[in-house]
Amino acid sequence: MTASTTRRTTAARSRIAAVGAIAVAGALLLTGCGDQTGSGGSDSGEGKSNSAPLFDKLPQKIQDAGVLKAGTNAEYAPMEFQEGGKIVGVDPDIAAALGEKLGVKVEFTSGSFDGLITALNSGRYDIAMSSITDNKQRQEGLDDKGKKLGPGVDFVDYFVAGTAVYVQKGNPKGINSIEDLCGQPAAVQRGTTYEKALQDQSKKCTDAGKKAVKIQSFENDTEAQTRVKSGGAVAGVNDYPVAVDLARKADNGNAFEVIGEQVDAGPFGIAVNKDNKELTEALEAAVNAIIEDGTYKKILEKWGAETGAIDKAVVNGGK
Repeated sequence: MTASTTRRTTAARSRIAAVGAIAVAGALLLTGCGDQTGSGGSDSGEGKSNSAPLFDKLPQKIQDAGVLKAGTNAEYAPMEFQEGGKIVGVDPDIAAALGEKLGVKVEFTSGSFDGLITALNSGRYDIAMSSITDNKQRQEGLDDKGKKLGPGVDFVDYFVAGTAVYVQKGNPKGINSIEDLCGQPAAVQRGTTYEKALQDQSKKCTDAGKKAVKIQSFENDTEAQTRVKSGGAVAGVNDYPVAVDLARKADNGNAFEVIGEQVDAGPFGIAVNKDNKELTEALEAAVNAIIEDGTYKKILEKWGAETGAIDKAVVNGGK
């Protein structure tokens, strides 16, 4: 989720990846993964597949299982969302392509965004992949004041996105940028980097002698969207590709519009337990492999997400 970045971040699930602050690794991600709302996976083969080019790079445990368990929050079209009972989108398609290079099946399970890294570090998932902004807080398990709250995670960066502001179609309140939200109600998903972006903007407002942003934080992004649509908030804040997709599709393009340019662009990363360096290295190699063979580009073009393309995978490239 977007740069400060959660999920969303963390919004910026750009999804960029803090209840009242950035959602970070370990205890900062306050809740567990919550009710599991669905699952999906790649179409790559199950079990050992020694013919896959990068299979031998995987940890033995995952080779034996033939499955890579991925946690996500499937509410961020086009990045990850549910359709026909399956989790689909940019991230699931990229994961499926990675699975083919690695010779394992990738199985997604959806839960609450602000619990993904906690669930990862507890062993529930092998990876978390949910438009999670890679930043130092999450890498080191820190809150926004630098307090150590958890072990942190490593990230394999695979996409870039920033924070975007969206409003009702026609922009009835005349909001032209995030700076115009001083003293105004704005909706956002809790535990995301774009929640942190609003908190940072609110401080800028008060430092300038203006009223603070009236931040309305919700458990999920759908609630935040509904608040904007009903007029209870003048704007919502989300990852740029998510906001653009929302404006394009909600009510056939008649519900919302994105205003201004994306800000604070940063990398989305696949989160991996810090003790699992072997898996981190395997995923880095797999991301580079799908970039090199053109699969990555085709996936982004399929979902209209080409603006987030990177040239090479980076481990812990977020700041």
